[in-house]
Amino acid sequence: MNNMMMKKKTTQGRKKIEIKKIDNLSNRQVTFSKRRVGLFKKASELCVLTGAEVAIIVHSLGKRVFAFGHPNIDAVINRYTTGSASSSSSSSSSSSVADPKIPLGAHEIQQHNRHYAKVSKELEVERKRKELIEGSKLENGGSFWWDDPIEHMGLEELQQYKASLEELKKKLLMRADDLIWL
Repeated sequence: MNNMMMKKKTTQGRKKIEIKKIDNLSNRQVTFSKRRVGLFKKASELCVLTGAEVAIIVHSLGKRVFAFGHPNIDAVINRYTTGSASSSSSSSSSSSVADPKIPLGAHEIQQHNRHYAKVSKELEVERKRKELIEGSKLENGGSFWWDDPIEHMGLEELQQYKASLEELKKKLLMRADDLIWL
């Protein structure tokens, strides 16, 4: 036993954490992503093991909506709101597609129009944002602010630079999180 030295554990591993809001935004976003994936995985396992119909809707910090449903989210929500019988026998797909033979009602048309208007506004905002980015890049001689050398910056400029990089990192993490679930 003396020949075998026990190595000291270098990682924290799994441990119980206090359930409270995480103050650090970056840590909160990472935790959200990991726990959302875990939640959806557990829901999927529940469906497979028991045949349960499950719907989960989660809003992210970045105002994105993530949903899981089995057999599909629309069927589960419809069953919940109307109290109608399960539709799992008629639809086993995980995505819902409108039947082209059934005409849309006024309510559905309004929903589609609102969604179209919202997406159109988002597209216009992104186009304007692209123009601003391209314009600022041209003003800086074809480079971005983070490409500027830092050797000649003063303390205040370096602090602002650091804060800007942290903000950029936060936005990149949120955007990456959003893209993972598109």
